[in-house]
Amino acid sequence: MDTGHDQVIAHYADAYQKLYNRQPRDLQNLDNGWVIVNGARMKVSELEYLTYQLQQEINQDLYKRRNVVTRLLKWLKQ
Repeated sequence: MDTGHDQVIAHYADAYQKLYNRQPRDLQNLDNGWVIVNGARMKVSELEYLTYQLQQEINQDLYKRRNVVTRLLKWLKQ
């Protein structure tokens, strides 16, 4: 197994856990740059892109939460 592929899988699992509060099911590293994620077979490069998208959703969620807290604090200061 390629350690680079293992890192991509680990980053995906971490991002998935943060976003959905559960581990992805059926996460396997196959030969020749292929992985299985939640029953879907894809290339490691596709998994990297999917991980990027998950991280964008996580960042967007954090931004929304901070915005709500900031607005609430401003309202309370009035």
